[in-house]
Amino acid sequence: MYTACRAVDDDNLLIKYNLQFFAEDANGAEKSEEPTTKKLDDARKEGQVAKSQEVATAFSLLALFVILRILYPFIGSNFQAIFERVYNNIPNVARTYDGYLPVATIISILNNAILTMLLIAAPFLIIGFLIAFLSDLVQVGFKPTSKPLQPKLSKINPISGMKKIFSTRKLFELGKSILKLAVMAVVIYSFFTGRTESLFLLYDMPLKQAIGLMGDLIISLGLRIGVAYMIIAIMDLIYQRRKFKKDMMMTKQEVKDEYKNSEGDPAVKSAQKRRMMESSRRRMMQQLPQADVVITNPTHYAVAIKYDAEEADAPIVVAKGSDYLAQKIKEIAKENGVEIVENKPLARMLFANVEIGEMVPPELYKAVAEVLAYVYHLKGKI
Repeated sequence: MYTACRAVDDDNLLIKYNLQFFAEDANGAEKSEEPTTKKLDDARKEGQVAKSQEVATAFSLLALFVILRILYPFIGSNFQAIFERVYNNIPNVARTYDGYLPVATIISILNNAILTMLLIAAPFLIIGFLIAFLSDLVQVGFKPTSKPLQPKLSKINPISGMKKIFSTRKLFELGKSILKLAVMAVVIYSFFTGRTESLFLLYDMPLKQAIGLMGDLIISLGLRIGVAYMIIAIMDLIYQRRKFKKDMMMTKQEVKDEYKNSEGDPAVKSAQKRRMMESSRRRMMQQLPQADVVITNPTHYAVAIKYDAEEADAPIVVAKGSDYLAQKIKEIAKENGVEIVENKPLARMLFANVEIGEMVPPELYKAVAEVLAYVYHLKGKI
């Protein structure tokens, strides 16, 4: 497409330019289309989903300190019991080499301590696993895939590795790590501001009371860090979802290609449909000479009716068409001596409500019977 621009200072000067230079890429290279369901499903099978690892970390961190707050007495008493049991047996262990304490007794003490430690750690391990599983389930649903675990040569390619190191994503992750450290530093600083006197009092407290105070401080600080981390995780999740959607966007050509692969080439389907219609039309025209009458509009519609009491209980529509096809039906009917009767309402009703090969509905029996009676009378059959 060419157009002309007239210069201001010279009416005779014309500059021609091609508007196509200002158009989008002819191949639709711009990713302006929403991702299709198929592309999202394929990406999910490859393990590509919109999720943030920070969400699982934040939930796990919060859960850790919440469990500590709830189970603090249980954990403290068990640690104290282990300490007392081991400490009280130190003299006996020292005399083992003199034959006073069997080695089996030492093993029993250690086994008991290990079992107690596992009992203390069990709630953290179980709840940590559940939190990590549920956080991923909430973000992306449950559809496991093993494809991300499959070995790929591209993963050990040094050139690809160097590109990943200096990629935009790595820079974003670095910035996110710096932000997390800065937020943690601010939270820790603000928490201990005004609590320094309590820390100095630890020197004058009994051991049990000092441990209790330190535990309260650590848990309170951990909960604050967990809340701050959760805010970062939510922000990261929003970013990851937007980035994933942007990465999944498709060009117009990609949408067309995917449609061709999944649904078939529209041109091929159109050609197949056209061939089927032509084949159906040929069969219709072959049956037309057997019709008893053609009911017309007269110019827009034509419906051919055949009645054989031995074949069906009611008249059957053997052909129908509109406009050009209606004219063709009337021409073939004239060539084969089939009567043509003009009945505008009946022709429209039959064309709209009865398909080729179907019997006339009971509502139209009377009207069709009158036309057939008229045709049979003309041919001397009645």
